[in-house]
Amino acid sequence: MSMTGKRGVALRLEGVSKTFGTHTAVRCLSLEVPAGAIYGFIGPNGSGKTTTLRMILHIVLPDAGVVEVLGARGTRSANDRLGYLPEERGLYRKMSVRRVLAYQAALKGMGCAAARESIDHWLGRMGLAAWADHKVEALSKGMAQKIQFIAAVVAKPELLILDEPFSGLDPVNLDVLREAILDLARQGTTILFSTHDMAMAEQMCDFIFMIHKGRKVLDGTLTAIQSQHGADRVRVRVEGGAAALHGLEGAQVIRDLGQMQELHCAGDPQELLRALVARARVHQFEISKPSLHDIFVSIARPDSAEGGHA
Repeated sequence: MSMTGKRGVALRLEGVSKTFGTHTAVRCLSLEVPAGAIYGFIGPNGSGKTTTLRMILHIVLPDAGVVEVLGARGTRSANDRLGYLPEERGLYRKMSVRRVLAYQAALKGMGCAAARESIDHWLGRMGLAAWADHKVEALSKGMAQKIQFIAAVVAKPELLILDEPFSGLDPVNLDVLREAILDLARQGTTILFSTHDMAMAEQMCDFIFMIHKGRKVLDGTLTAIQSQHGADRVRVRVEGGAAALHGLEGAQVIRDLGQMQELHCAGDPQELLRALVARARVHQFEISKPSLHDIFVSIARPDSAEGGHA
């Protein structure tokens, strides 16, 4: 069964490829974004991620394959139902905040009364109601980023594409924006979330997709991805530190974290624990699945066999 289940599909790419000159940026890429999901989109620089986003947004057209957005394949037919927060922010600095947002709403075909209500709601939610009549150039960087987010959601899009939405935000504003994104998802908005922050992707995303060298290398839930990539990791804190682990059968030290060591466990972790107890005092023994960060690095690093075949 498709992972989209009964929820339907908000975005579908089938066999999509794009070449620029002699460089193939995206190779035969297929994916499905379930309606109502937060779908994480990750990949190293130069992976083809930006090109894929531009094809979804119809900024560039694929050389082959199909891009279907909200059930439509035309280049503009779904644009009014789609919101986009670009990584490179840009607002009309000489216009007032309210005028900028009203203009963005009008571009999506939103009526004046509905736009006014939505603008007031979002300015209040983001703590920016007092800045509605100020020019954009008077805002701090954090305020401007929140206004850019409001511009992407003011017309109540069905599909929202966020490219590095938390870049440069302080922890307080980050929490405000994260909660707003989660609320939109709870209300049924489909969110395609591009990020380099693996911890944030783990926390927020229902599904995670990774592109590398133009090809899909990961696609599924975090649990499924963790079960498919890498054995269990074990973190230990023992008397004697890393020296006490030398020659330990069934274990390989991956990282020396100082007071703790991270091991790759080739067999039964319980057998490893028994072997440790036999040779040193064990203060901490923790079994964990590989993090998304670890999986990302294992695929994307230059010497990776998996990345080399991507």
